[in-house]
Amino acid sequence: MSETSQGPVGVDQRQPSLSEAQLSAAQRNAVAELLRVSPVADELGRRFVAAGHELHLVGGSVRDALLGRLGDDLDFCTDAQPDQTLAVLKGWAEAIWETGREFGTIGAMRGGLRLEITTFRAEAYDGVSRNPVVRYGTSLAEDLVRRDFTINAMAVSLPGHVFTDPHGGLRDLAARVIRTPGTPQQSFGDDPLRMLRAARFVAKLRFTPDPAVVAAMTELAPSLDRITPERIRDEFTKLMVGADPIAALRLLVDTGLADRFLPELPGLKLAIDEHAQHKDVYEHTLTVVSNAIRLEGGGEPDFTLRMAALMHDIGKPATKAVGSDGRVSFHHHEVVGARLTRQRMKALRYPKDVTADVTRLVELHLRFYGYGRGEWTDSAVRRYVTDGGPLLDRLHKLTRSDCTTRNRRKAAALAADYDALEERIARIAAEEDLARVRPDLDGNAIMELLGLPPGPLVGQAWRHLKELRLERGPLTRDEAEEELRSWARAHNL
Repeated sequence: MSETSQGPVGVDQRQPSLSEAQLSAAQRNAVAELLRVSPVADELGRRFVAAGHELHLVGGSVRDALLGRLGDDLDFCTDAQPDQTLAVLKGWAEAIWETGREFGTIGAMRGGLRLEITTFRAEAYDGVSRNPVVRYGTSLAEDLVRRDFTINAMAVSLPGHVFTDPHGGLRDLAARVIRTPGTPQQSFGDDPLRMLRAARFVAKLRFTPDPAVVAAMTELAPSLDRITPERIRDEFTKLMVGADPIAALRLLVDTGLADRFLPELPGLKLAIDEHAQHKDVYEHTLTVVSNAIRLEGGGEPDFTLRMAALMHDIGKPATKAVGSDGRVSFHHHEVVGARLTRQRMKALRYPKDVTADVTRLVELHLRFYGYGRGEWTDSAVRRYVTDGGPLLDRLHKLTRSDCTTRNRRKAAALAADYDALEERIARIAAEEDLARVRPDLDGNAIMELLGLPPGPLVGQAWRHLKELRLERGPLTRDEAEEELRSWARAHNL
């Protein structure tokens, strides 16, 4: 086995057997990652040992080390209690914080690494709220068995680097499977948020949940109602910005978890009408989310765009109508969808600015249709840009993502139409300052020309000139002044 500068990486013999190649590759990753942080981690381990305590790198930090993706946030567990941990850290850490003290966690900063050291825990839950009744444990084994998933129930001792894996986490990591250390019913019954966390790991790591985990999620889905909206929001947001949120969204719907906090999503499973003239809106929506992710271009995940793609058609169930000819319509579903989006995101306690942006994109996602029929004037293009505002780039991506037709000719025509619209926006933008459409006269000029004091009339005049600017493009100073005087005469000013 490979050795670090601090000593051999041992393997706890309780671990289920793996192939030599799987074990070696995973542990080589762990060794390489640990070597990167070992000057700090091992030094901290030596301090704990000198004080008569144990220290172990644990949980997600070990998982990520085995995957070769260890970050700068490290999680540790110890038999030391918080006051004893503080004594070890004092004079060594560059910064210390105690915000997690009630849960046995002390935070510290050293060498650019953010460290969280938690006393061994053996928690009990009251079965009503999510919050555990914190009880300190006495051993590493007791601490690991209470963790959410086997892939998060591994530890590496410091400074000795002995690898402990009593629940087969390394095996599950190699197989890309999500299992719980004990029964999933016990784990999820203790903390229902773990069911959403399982879905989040499906999205983040592209792992597959064990059938027993899926069965327990389905059985215990109603218990998610115990969890606060803020906690659900945080897990769901992490899920949505994962590498593969589509598989995770399907899991949420199939297990009934989505019904508890996002019922609009399973509500999109509309029955195909009797003439099979309209596609399944649920499947269409997942395709749109997938398209939007592709159009991100490999940059940072864009939650606002992804959430707008997920919610863009949620107004369809409420607006579905079948005409006398059997054709399906969803008139004004974008307006209804925007309202429902705002309500749902407010219920999940999303920040107002994020909610406003997602809602606006849902409201605007149909605006483009009709452009290819030659109905858009330059004025309509200006209004499209102005209404999109800072969301225009996302609106472009959302609109393109919404084209999911299997008819290649139709898809090509829609793509060509949108190419033409973007080219037209660029042409007009080169001639006018579309990013800052303003009236040709500002408020001061309006007051001076009309002899008005500050007040509502100035605002009305300003909005009139802005409408002219959108309709006709830039006016000369003389043209703007004449239009303002005409408006004033019409209003007996």
